[in-house]
Amino acid sequence: MQSHDQSHAQHPRSPEEHLLAVHKALGAREVVDVDIEQAVGCRLARSVNARVDSPSFDNSQMDGYALGHHHLRGGNFEVGETIAAGVDPSAPYPQGIGAEIVPVMTGAMVPAGTAAVVPVERCQPEHFVEAGQGMVKVPAAEAGQFVRLQGSDIEEGQSLFSAGQVVNPRTVGAAALQGISTVSVHRRSRVVLCTGGDEIGRSGVATIPDANAPMLRALCLQFHIDVAGHVRTSDDPEDFQHRLNAAIDEHHPTAVVTSGGISHGKFEVVRNVLEPQGGWFGHVSQQPGGPQGLSEYRGVPVISLPGNPVSTAVSFRLFVAPVLGECPEPVSIVAGERFASLAGRDRFAHARATRRDGQQVAVAVGGAGSHLLSQSVPADLLVRIPAGQDVSEGEQVKAYLL
Repeated sequence: MQSHDQSHAQHPRSPEEHLLAVHKALGAREVVDVDIEQAVGCRLARSVNARVDSPSFDNSQMDGYALGHHHLRGGNFEVGETIAAGVDPSAPYPQGIGAEIVPVMTGAMVPAGTAAVVPVERCQPEHFVEAGQGMVKVPAAEAGQFVRLQGSDIEEGQSLFSAGQVVNPRTVGAAALQGISTVSVHRRSRVVLCTGGDEIGRSGVATIPDANAPMLRALCLQFHIDVAGHVRTSDDPEDFQHRLNAAIDEHHPTAVVTSGGISHGKFEVVRNVLEPQGGWFGHVSQQPGGPQGLSEYRGVPVISLPGNPVSTAVSFRLFVAPVLGECPEPVSIVAGERFASLAGRDRFAHARATRRDGQQVAVAVGGAGSHLLSQSVPADLLVRIPAGQDVSEGEQVKAYLL
């Protein structure tokens, strides 16, 4: 891999080529079984079939009266024994519904022969009457009304969750109805973050606060990646190598993610340490985030991102989150305005989705500079404009959810 990558270092990769290279360097993530409540936000690695019918029995959707087919035309009827939720109706009604209508509570199993349920408030009187305490006038009802049939949600053996489906709180509830407590997902990646440089996080008028470290930690949290440790880099290659060695020895990460130090300046510490060991450092034909790096250090893959904050965040979304984390696939959206292209490079423009004339469209947010981090805050999309192909208002455009 090393000689092949180095021989092509002068030829920019496409975003797809670089993403594929990162995938190859990291390999497939291990599949593990976890408590389903801990899997919220993760994609399922394996499909799950229903173990039982849901609902598991015919039950009432309303507090009301269970009617037999002979009651559907309405009329005045005597009242039988009440069936509460959790009560087996075969005890008071071994032969199913007879001449009497049956008071049933929401969620209660209905007696055999139930054709419909009529809400109590539609009857006269509008409250429940005890058995033997009088007649109740019931309106006409349609067959099947307010009866939840066994298996009407899902039947035993049917596909409950498909592989690739994102676990959400409703997934957890549906699994609980099936007696399912664990699901298969990909093991969470653990990363060591490396940020810094002599100009970052120090005192002085020419220094810059370290925005990338907290931003990268937040991105890892968003995309379900565990941060095992953080290395602060200086411009001294020996110092960086010493700190990186210590972090790998202590944390045994899935990967190292670096920010900055990969371009062509005099103090590109990440590149200076990793490129001589066979790392690839070059350009991806995109803006922002052109400079990229990919290497291996002591058996650990190292994904190197550019240091300008906007470029760091965009590169993380495109090349780290899809490989190490839980990341949605790109979507198609209508351009809400004209997006200008760049010659020779795909442009990833910050945008936000908004409703216009009944459809969702993407509108630009902030400027294009890789230092304009504050301006990018309202964005919830990256809109991709292919090289040399302006996107007109109303055209479909590829977008990456942020």
